[in-house]
Amino acid sequence: MSEPTLRWTARVDGPTAEAIRALLERARAADGVAPVSEQAVLSLAAEPDDTAGPDGPRHLIAELDGVIAGYAHLVPAHGEHPAMVEAVVDPGLRGRGLGAALVRAALAEGGPGARVWAHGDLPAAKAVAAGLGLRVARELWQMRRGLTGPELPAIEVPEGLVLRTYTGQEDDAELLRVNNAAFDWHPEQGGWTERDLAARRAEPWFDPAGLFIATDSTDPVRILGFHWTKVHTETDPPMGEVYVVGIDPSAQGRGLGRLLTLAGLRYLRERGLETVLLYTEADNTAAVNTYTKLGFTPFHVDIAYSADVPPAGD
Repeated sequence: MSEPTLRWTARVDGPTAEAIRALLERARAADGVAPVSEQAVLSLAAEPDDTAGPDGPRHLIAELDGVIAGYAHLVPAHGEHPAMVEAVVDPGLRGRGLGAALVRAALAEGGPGARVWAHGDLPAAKAVAAGLGLRVARELWQMRRGLTGPELPAIEVPEGLVLRTYTGQEDDAELLRVNNAAFDWHPEQGGWTERDLAARRAEPWFDPAGLFIATDSTDPVRILGFHWTKVHTETDPPMGEVYVVGIDPSAQGRGLGRLLTLAGLRYLRERGLETVLLYTEADNTAAVNTYTKLGFTPFHVDIAYSADVPPAGD
């Protein structure tokens, strides 16, 4: 078999995108965990104008004998946030050094401080990180709880608050405002645009009845917080997700996080789901405490590794 070739592109055509999605599904089936984030998958379907330019995502494709054998997704550094990389190798073509080659090239392209995600921190990812001398820079927990027990607390909406669901695109400006204020520190969740909302509304899993919104009774337009739920139908059996819980910083301390989370959990249970998952930063003590009190426990860990990447061949 010939040596692999690596090529960068800012745009992925339809056949290439389909080949990458098929590779991602093979990896998910083999490893039991999605190899890249939703953001990376959505970028494969983006229109050319969405991916053009120095600030848009870039795709690194590894080919062996004309077949796509590996893939890496790079989000360039922006503001204070370092470049973020996700990489995957076809399960049938592992053990040939492709993982290390992809990660080395992507981190070098990302520049100083660039990080690479190891979803599930699987043994192969640990080996690549050790071989490249990478260090742990960030830890993301996936937490889970059953929806059939323990029993969920009752929902008590405090006086002066209104709890409702998404009514349509008239809510979008406020959703974006709250999201970007709540996650201004977050490299993936912060800085969303209408394009990000539209991409998720177009996904098969989107359900307006599963997007919960809290407002003040005196100002029904201004959103104080939201909980966006999601249902994973690709798992067997399907699972729910606490997809995003965002609280306006000016509304902190009113118990909105717990209220909105409970509303979403009860909704997911009513849909007949038995398990719900969520992701939270390991060092976000307040969030971890809230979710622990609601019965969530850690299930697996995603690790972001980082280091100055030595030149190829060293």
